[in-house]
Amino acid sequence: MVDVQEQYLKQLQSLCWENAFKPDLMKAERLAYFADLLTEKNEDLNLISRKDVNSIVENHIFISSYITKFIPEKCTNFLDIGTGGGLPGIPVAIMRPEMKGVLVDSTGKKIEAVKDFINKLKLNNVVAENDRVESPEFIDHYSDSFDLIITRATVPLIILLRYALPLIKEKSFLVALKGGDLDDEFKNAEMKYKPYIKKSTIFELFYKPTNVRNQKGKKLVLLELVK
Repeated sequence: MVDVQEQYLKQLQSLCWENAFKPDLMKAERLAYFADLLTEKNEDLNLISRKDVNSIVENHIFISSYITKFIPEKCTNFLDIGTGGGLPGIPVAIMRPEMKGVLVDSTGKKIEAVKDFINKLKLNNVVAENDRVESPEFIDHYSDSFDLIITRATVPLIILLRYALPLIKEKSFLVALKGGDLDDEFKNAEMKYKPYIKKSTIFELFYKPTNVRNQKGKKLVLLELVK
């Protein structure tokens, strides 16, 4: 029987190779190990959708690491809002070990799982916190700390910006994995926060072999912010 982790590694390397994305072997192995840990934990704690478990590498691990292609090199400190089971924060931390990160979720059980993942993966560049990013204590502790906000949470952009502004440095970036039509979300966010948005870009996250024309509707929103 082929080891599950080995299967995950092969799937990941195949996706990366097809899309000219080249994490080194050590990073790829760590990502495969994370997929294994996440799958195992998901049996008793709902970290990802049950129906998604069979495509965990493509839908969660690959896409969360692939977004590092779009993260500006100069970023040094990131915050993952609503990390859930550590996505996209843990793959980002694996791919960009020079960055420091804080992974936040308001659900205690999820954060306990994420702490366990961080420990087992021996990631010394990230910490996990059970908190709400809008809480006064969190803002007090982390105000003006981050030059990158990342998220896969389904929160609208207008709320993400409200959460982000007290926590970011003077110049920073917001990177959100999104799906569907974002026109209204953008209009609402821009109406309220236009002075803070220096530049906005939406990338269609198409990739071979299963999402060549982005029929899965995966998008990456990249906002350049100024305070």
